[in-house]
Amino acid sequence: MNLTPYTPQQHVNDLYDIVGFISSGTYGRVYKAVSKRTAPAQAHKHPTTGRPIEAFAIKKFKPDKEGELQYTGISQSAIREMALCTELSHPALIHLVEIILEAKCIFMVFEYAEHDLLQIIHHHSLLNRTPIPASTLRSCLFQLISGLLYLHRNWVIHRDLKPANIMVTSSGAIKIGDLGLARMFYKPLHALFSGDKVVVTIWYRAPELLLGSRHYTPAIDLWAVGCIFAELMSLRPIFKGEEAKQDSKKAVPFQRNQMGKIAEILGLPKKQDWPLLTAMPEYQHLGTVGVYNQAVNRPVGLERWYRTTMGNNNYAASNSPPPSDDALDLLQKLLEYDPLKRLTAEQALEHPYFVGADGNDKVSWNCFEGLETKYPARKVTTEAQEIGTSSLPGTKRAGPSDDIGLYGKPGFKKAREG
Repeated sequence: MNLTPYTPQQHVNDLYDIVGFISSGTYGRVYKAVSKRTAPAQAHKHPTTGRPIEAFAIKKFKPDKEGELQYTGISQSAIREMALCTELSHPALIHLVEIILEAKCIFMVFEYAEHDLLQIIHHHSLLNRTPIPASTLRSCLFQLISGLLYLHRNWVIHRDLKPANIMVTSSGAIKIGDLGLARMFYKPLHALFSGDKVVVTIWYRAPELLLGSRHYTPAIDLWAVGCIFAELMSLRPIFKGEEAKQDSKKAVPFQRNQMGKIAEILGLPKKQDWPLLTAMPEYQHLGTVGVYNQAVNRPVGLERWYRTTMGNNNYAASNSPPPSDDALDLLQKLLEYDPLKRLTAEQALEHPYFVGADGNDKVSWNCFEGLETKYPARKVTTEAQEIGTSSLPGTKRAGPSDDIGLYGKPGFKKAREG
């Protein structure tokens, strides 16, 4: 009998050198790493470019329920992200290299991206003090919607699009990341609303979600794209509301403040423009928005907001022409109240903003093409050079908290550009 030779389990610290800590969130922590595999035959290559991947982002999931004494399994978010990232592959999606399960600790290893859209926005608003060039803006949006079209054609809604979740490589490639909230919407086993009562970060949440819709579509992602588009132009969130938190009974409250921020610019939605508006569960609360926010009764209007934004942006100093009026038209069609009238990803890519009058105006897949601006690499905090493996999903953490260095000492934190 021929048996495959036994191969001992390889540990994450045997495969990767940890450069430092990138960020943390509800899911866990993310580290920058480089591979210890030095032989060319062992090098990881990107499936779409064929080029070797030089740096990696390792996402370490924290326990699903800290404080639980017994192992209860893997978090729903981790399962979704692993399942989807394993199956999906597109130039505008972050590439999953491998998954490592070690001592009941899950590590997802992704290609590393040097920037994200939030970092680029902050660079222009705080340091550079000039608008994002129109060509960069157009390329970013085109790549983002291309990746979104791929997701939607494969029956996946992202449900958490925001600048921080959209990575940018040093070669100017946009990469949609963080699929922890993403869901398949073709014949789902459970209604989309039943599993996750709250989806999408509040500033990018579509009006049908704010109004309590139990049934929603990929149109919620296109609303988020419209919000991101506006933020890339103005360098600040267009609808910056405050989120009302869930009460002790986990009831989802009406997000009056956020709805008001939208209505300050777009006005309140009207039944004649959105026929299904009255069917929304929170429709009865819509009338209270103007009571608490008088500005709702005198909306700015999206066109005026756009003209004011373009006027305030110092395009002359940046030696860059402003976006065309096609940008305004696209923005208006993305920020459409009625999800049935909102542009789909496919329709958005066919918009004159991308296609041009002659149909031959190509959009670059390098958003940095022709740019003089050099964006600083993302900050990486140098800590201990190993990832601890004591965090067990569904178990009580053994050992020090994440605030302690990985060797049991206070974390050595020296920020550097990575």
